[in-house]
Amino acid sequence: MNNSDLYTTARLSPLSLTYYGRCLVNGNYTVKLHFAEIVLRDNRSYYGVGRRIFDVYVQGKLELEDFDIEKEANGVDKEFIKVVKTVVSHKTLEIRLQWAGKGTRNVPKRGMYGSLISAISVESDSKPPEKSKATKFIIIGVVSAFCLLLIVLEILWWKGYFRKKESRDEVLRGLDLKTGFFTFKQIKAATNNFDAANKIGEGGFGSVYKGVLLDGTIIAVKQLSSKSKQGNREFINEIGMISALQHPNLVKLHGCCIEGKQLLLVYEYMENNSLANILFSPEEGQVKVDLNTRQRICIGIARGLAFLHEESAIKIVHRDIKATNILLDKDLSPKISDFGLAKLNDEEENTHISTRVAGTIGYMAPEYALWGYLTDKADVYSFGVMAMEIVAGKNNMRYRPNENFVCLLDWAIFLQQKGDIMELVDLKLGSKFKKEEAKRMIKVALLCTNPSPSLRPTMSTVVTMLEGRTTIPELVMDSSILDDPFRFTGLRDKLDQISQQSSSETISWMGSSSK
Repeated sequence: MNNSDLYTTARLSPLSLTYYGRCLVNGNYTVKLHFAEIVLRDNRSYYGVGRRIFDVYVQGKLELEDFDIEKEANGVDKEFIKVVKTVVSHKTLEIRLQWAGKGTRNVPKRGMYGSLISAISVESDSKPPEKSKATKFIIIGVVSAFCLLLIVLEILWWKGYFRKKESRDEVLRGLDLKTGFFTFKQIKAATNNFDAANKIGEGGFGSVYKGVLLDGTIIAVKQLSSKSKQGNREFINEIGMISALQHPNLVKLHGCCIEGKQLLLVYEYMENNSLANILFSPEEGQVKVDLNTRQRICIGIARGLAFLHEESAIKIVHRDIKATNILLDKDLSPKISDFGLAKLNDEEENTHISTRVAGTIGYMAPEYALWGYLTDKADVYSFGVMAMEIVAGKNNMRYRPNENFVCLLDWAIFLQQKGDIMELVDLKLGSKFKKEEAKRMIKVALLCTNPSPSLRPTMSTVVTMLEGRTTIPELVMDSSILDDPFRFTGLRDKLDQISQQSSSETISWMGSSSK
């Protein structure tokens, strides 16, 4: 083939690849995308069974839908070049390859079925400026920039910026935050000057407002409270974590605002608020969700966590998985949010992280809450508690069937030992649901909340179990703990204290207003 060196290597991703060409002159461009299937084979071996299908977008426009390299190139190890004419209007060119959920998932091995590209060329259709003029402009620009820099430095020195400690916003602006930026004026206009009618939630970080940008995009603005002691760290942590991740079950960050004392995060707007609002709010005006929808929500959350733990380039432990941090869009598709407490997890160098304990009582794994022993299995435990809540429609920390049980999970373990597990199912579901599906979700939840982290499954295994593709192992527990009337006495007293302190908290911070 022509230019054979281009096809000896390639870039491969299980989900998506996005390329950015920045600082381009606005105008018309010719983009050539070079493809060749160099992984899957066309022989009779196991490697010849797979089929790779993905979509290709240029400047947000779908150019190749359900694209199969082998099919278009008429075989493997053969080149296929897609030529696209496009326009750059904001000095940036974006090329995105996205796995669309089709094709083979595990052949020849897990993770090899996603987007694949060998080379990209971008050529302007306009003539470059004359060399002499370009050199002249460069010299003028450098001299002007140098003079401007001297003036700025002199002004800063005169105002004393080099003689005192930098303020919070100066420190944050000095960081290279990889995200979009909004001005405070834009945010004020979008939220109608933070009108109380647009307030849709509040948490420890601060208030959240609904807003509409000038182009009609609906957003949710998370505003840092001036009373938040850990606001700077959480603000930077959230931007650093979520801006580097793209997944259908992770909330999308549009950008941030750092101006004066204002620190704001701008997210996509979620029409159906949080999972906690759906499950625990009063029945008046509550969205009705059947068991199939609850199972779909549960699987979506599991996929998002599997991506964080196993599939993304950076492995992350969320540390605060709970119903209030799961947001639902207009189709009730779940998205994991609030990465302010997330931690990087380097599996190759560290088997666990000893860290300051942070999270939510009732969702934290015992080994993490007691000893600060943090692995991705802590998220698995939190997921198990939340999956139990999804089936039961009750809050783990606020449900107590009688004085002998301290929480929903405690009650579930008792029912599992007694063989009456279906008593857990939410009464609002009625009787029109498949009992086997409910049992499957409960069994997975109990497996995820095993006291021993080594006996908890990985999140990718949880996905296959929830989808019915993997058999769920039987959970064996010591029944003697169920007969001890004093096993939770101290914890029950602590729970009463916590419940009184948190009874006035808002359970959601992003989503549609009840108004």
